Amino acid sequence: MKKALFLDRDGVVNKEKHYLYKIEEFEFIHGVFETCSFFQNKGFQIVIITNQAGIAKGLYTEKEFNTLTQWMISEFDKQEVIISKVYHCPHHPDFNAPCQCRKPETGMLLKAEVELNLNLSESILIGDKETDIKAGINAGIRQNFLVRSGHSIDETASQANQIINSISDLPEHVKLSSCTDSDLI
Repeated sequence: MKKALFLDRDGVVNKEKHYLYKIEEFEFIHGVFETCSFFQNKGFQIVIITNQAGIAKGLYTEKEFNTLTQWMISEFDKQEVIISKVYHCPHHPDFNAPCQCRKPETGMLLKAEVELNLNLSESILIGDKETDIKAGINAGIRQNFLVRSGHSIDETASQANQIINSISDLPEHVKLSSCTDSDLI
């Protein structure tokens, strides 16, 4: 089984902007490419999981979201980082019936586990809201990191393993398994 680095999009991959769906407004967080490359080189698949309530609210369409997503993936490709998959939840409880994909629910993580043959307990999650962290914990991810992105964080009540300033700080805080393929033979 494989392991993944799960990234929330807004606030982790790109600067948080109100219902972002336009390419010209998308700004990558400093260090995101380098951090993803680091984990990719350690054998992690890079997977993005993102709540996109703007679709449910009618602020942008699924097509507009997909256009931005394909552009974002191509920008990672230019940096030789492979995004294995982007999962999104287009729902919001004020506009749709309850769903299993909107974080803190685990639907996107469990779908990735099956589709990408992942070991969630060996995977890592980084988000910028406590709902991201709760989704990771509830899905069995052992290393869940909260990044400061401007959202209010109650640091004393957070369930995150650690709160960090930026995705670029992640490599120095993660505990990577010392087990190698040769140890398994």
